[in-house]
Amino acid sequence: MKKILILTTVSGFLYKFEMDNVRILQKMRYEVHYASNENLPRYLFDEQMKQKAGIIFHNICIEKSPLKYRENVKALNQIMDIIRREQIQVLHCHTPLGGVLGRMAGKRCEKMGLSLKIIYTAHGFHFYQGAPGFTAVIYRMAEAYLAKYTDILVTINKEDYVNAKKFRLRPGGKVYQIPGVGLNMEYFIPATEELYQKSRERLGISEKQIFLLSVGEVNRNKNQRVIIEGLKLLQCSGRDISHLRYGICGEGTEREKLEQLVHAYQLEKNVTFFDYQKDIRPFLWAADLFLFPSRREGLGMAALEALSSGVLVIAADNRGTREYMRHGENGFLCKWDDVSSYIKYISELQRMSLDARKQMKINCRKSVERFQKKYTREIMEQVYDNL
Repeated sequence: MKKILILTTVSGFLYKFEMDNVRILQKMRYEVHYASNENLPRYLFDEQMKQKAGIIFHNICIEKSPLKYRENVKALNQIMDIIRREQIQVLHCHTPLGGVLGRMAGKRCEKMGLSLKIIYTAHGFHFYQGAPGFTAVIYRMAEAYLAKYTDILVTINKEDYVNAKKFRLRPGGKVYQIPGVGLNMEYFIPATEELYQKSRERLGISEKQIFLLSVGEVNRNKNQRVIIEGLKLLQCSGRDISHLRYGICGEGTEREKLEQLVHAYQLEKNVTFFDYQKDIRPFLWAADLFLFPSRREGLGMAALEALSSGVLVIAADNRGTREYMRHGENGFLCKWDDVSSYIKYISELQRMSLDARKQMKINCRKSVERFQKKYTREIMEQVYDNL
């Protein structure tokens, strides 16, 4: 039987993003193995799903930080043990450190004369247009080096695809672009008026409030801080902001700092932290606007899900959001750190006529049709078939 190992850093990644690939592989009669750090559960998942998935799990000590050198060297040795013990033929790696260790394992196998095909899905290179100069150079050099041990490199946006085509992969290596991990437009549907009202009642949002929503890990990159600063700016200008309610769904390293900032700015009635949500749809159905101010994005599934749900988006202009955002058609684009721009477009959308708003909601759905799961699935079937 053919055997494949899927490698990521955080344990919940498989259930959040990779189950379609697992089904493709199982249909192709692969025995699917999965290695990650079970102590890093970034995404919640149902334990029953784990039992029913038909996947063989391996817990390794891989860490997200490259500074945790000792743990990651140990994780590389654990990966090699799995490859040898289980006679793995294909390794599909994801996430930055997963991508590094997976391809280092490929290098070791090459030296040992072991046949191991390596697929790496880059969910957003850390070098990109606008990235800090020195940092971008280091990351580009690292990716160029690791490409030599990569058979297939999968990217999720045009900028990364163009850059990946410049790398020298293993002989016969190929580069693909997929429209993200795939959007389920039948799942993320616009709210009816009844659903809109019920969702807001459940979340305690009054009829007069404008509900602004952000979804994603609460960290420096996701940049929820800029919206909080914007609310403070409005408050300091003497404007009444009692009708504005900003909800943040997610957990992360910056949450405590942001909570302290909200308290310091006396915005407790305007900003609510909702924790990580397994099902984000009730929040999208209740939302008037979706705010996506990330400094960088590989693509940004959270924004795609919002657009599919007919929610207008105000997003930071980066390589990921440029794939689907159309300024003035399905929302607006801002510079990631331009506080006044976010406030300007929030105000502009409030003043928009009902007919204009309805048209933009239609545009939202149309703008994400090409990111549906079926298109991602078609390409991934080609990727695995080419092995």
